[in-house]
Amino acid sequence: MPSTNLEITKAAIDDFKEIQEYMLLAKEENAEKTYAKLKKKYLSLKAILNVAGVNLTDIDEMKE
Repeated sequence: MPSTNLEITKAAIDDFKEIQEYMLLAKEENAEKTYAKLKKKYLSLKAILNVAGVNLTDIDEMKE
């Protein structure tokens, strides 16, 4: 279980990257419902990372 801010931030970044991978797959497969669900999680993680001060410029592949 994460105990430091750095570990929490790393876990969120890892989740953010993973969600983006799934979003790209859903987009390729034209799975609109799946993509929409993933996008909600993506936006939540993006908000958390922004509040944490993480620069998303290099890791945000979706740019949404």
